[in-house]
Amino acid sequence: MSVIPFSLCFFKKIAHRNKLCLDLQKDQALVRSKVGACHFRENTNFYQPMMKYTYQEIAGMIDHALLHPTLNDDELLKGCELCDQFQVATVCVKPYHVSYASEILKNSQVLVSCVVGFPHGSVSSESKRYETELACLHGAREIDMVANIGKAMSGDWEFVEDDIKVVVQEASKHQSLVKVIFETDYLTEGGAGLSRKDLIKKLCEVSKKAGANWVKTSTGFGFVKQEQGGFSCVGAQLEDVQVMLEASSGTIEVKASGGVRDLDTLINFRDLGVTRCGTSSTRSILNEYNRRLNGVNPVNETQPTSNQEY
Repeated sequence: MSVIPFSLCFFKKIAHRNKLCLDLQKDQALVRSKVGACHFRENTNFYQPMMKYTYQEIAGMIDHALLHPTLNDDELLKGCELCDQFQVATVCVKPYHVSYASEILKNSQVLVSCVVGFPHGSVSSESKRYETELACLHGAREIDMVANIGKAMSGDWEFVEDDIKVVVQEASKHQSLVKVIFETDYLTEGGAGLSRKDLIKKLCEVSKKAGANWVKTSTGFGFVKQEQGGFSCVGAQLEDVQVMLEASSGTIEVKASGGVRDLDTLINFRDLGVTRCGTSSTRSILNEYNRRLNGVNPVNETQPTSNQEY
């Protein structure tokens, strides 16, 4: 019978231990790439993440959208209760729902925001002003207005600026803030004789000049006809948001909206400098945050998604 020298056994054990350590380091690196810094909880199979942002910072970015055309009063009630439960920044509603949402949230820290000129921005400037006045009188503290996209594509920048300015001036009478929606899906190369990037930059410049507080990517309803005949809406894209942030130069904030359906997307926008995101997937985003914070292994966890949650 052959005898394995003690030194060989010893080095085999050391090698095996080193391999286990290396495997653990690889697993931890994979988790860090998904959730940020973390530490391994000894004697368990879980990782304890140390999240990059606090819950309040993440929830405080969210404007929960309740804008679907078929949304009924019961769904509005449930959506407002969800916003209060998760303590998001605002609930974003249609004009006729402002009074009801304000009543539901009268004892909450969650603000009511209202869309104006929604979803195509094609109504007259006076109509947008009056919509803003009524929304503010009924309790809206933020206004998400749609810019006149046709005029922007025509290069009529004086009209576009004045159209935004009347809403800003009316909102300011009621101490309310204004976000200007560009509908980036519609901003095509050559619009107003500009490249697509310069077109987005110009809209940012005009919005700043008009006194808006945010520039915003999309309504979530900017459907564009595709070559196959169907329609699709892309919404917020990192490249467009980067252009908006560069053009705003810190003097106006940026809201990403349309297609923000998971926590990682929201965190990516936060990393860039975005301060608000519009989404109807609030429940799944913030539940995912809490799951990661409480140490559920995110490597094996299926990320929840939803197109419409209340």
